[in-house]
Amino acid sequence: MEHITLPLTRKQTASLGAGSRRLLSGIVYTARDAAHKRLIAMLDAGESLPFPLENSCIYYAGPTPATPGRVIGAIGPTTSGRMDAYTPRLLSAGLTAMIGKGERSDAVVSAMKEAGAVYFGALGGAGALLSSCIKEAHVIAFSDLGTEAIRRLVVENFPVTVIIDSAGGDLYKIGRQAFLAWNTKT
Repeated sequence: MEHITLPLTRKQTASLGAGSRRLLSGIVYTARDAAHKRLIAMLDAGESLPFPLENSCIYYAGPTPATPGRVIGAIGPTTSGRMDAYTPRLLSAGLTAMIGKGERSDAVVSAMKEAGAVYFGALGGAGALLSSCIKEAHVIAFSDLGTEAIRRLVVENFPVTVIIDSAGGDLYKIGRQAFLAWNTKT
């Protein structure tokens, strides 16, 4: 698998095709729906966000508490559709990558194409395994949200698959089409 060092520029996203697998290393921020709602409110109020959106990657995850000797607990992806109402605004503000699971709305895919952003999928159900790729984790905002607080993670060799590329290629659609074509031949 090819490696990608974050942050991720639009030039880099343009080279990532749907279905390709990568190992991410660098800075990733966690945020789920409650944090997204607050980020949008901050943007609406003209306030500075707790991290720079430009070329950033948000992981839709709420980790469990760390066990002794570990940086973080299990950190599997959450369903990305819950962030769809907020995502176009964050993309227009500079976000270039998201990590989660599940399909995205047409509005999000359109905003991704306009922004030159990508959507990575992380393996659901593998949160304990994925936690071994987290080298540092620090709450940087909204600590009152508990597991949904925004965290700054340093990741190393974090495995992902490009689900939706910056041109709108969507692995869910491509996969369905391939299956239907195969299934009609058998």
